Amino acid sequence: MARFDFQTIETAATMGGENRAEIFCDMGLMYATSRGCDIDLVQAHKWLNIAAIKGCDRAAELRADLAATMTKSDLVEALRAAREWMTVH
Repeated sequence: MARFDFQTIETAATMGGENRAEIFCDMGLMYATSRGCDIDLVQAHKWLNIAAIKGCDRAAELRADLAATMTKSDLVEALRAAREWMTVH
């Protein structure tokens, strides 16, 4: 299984290009499945949400599945984090 270098993947995601949505989806999966980092469902939802907004249908499905397992407060935190990230980037 491939490991993700967070700094490399986030830098690639913010630089642009056609595959940004897929990169964001991969970041969400990284946090959801503990690939190279601790599990963080808030961060996972944040990145899957951003990927879905950018047009990744797979991320939208994964985001919905993940949201069903999260507390309301974690979900609110994840939505806020995604909104803040989108505002800055």
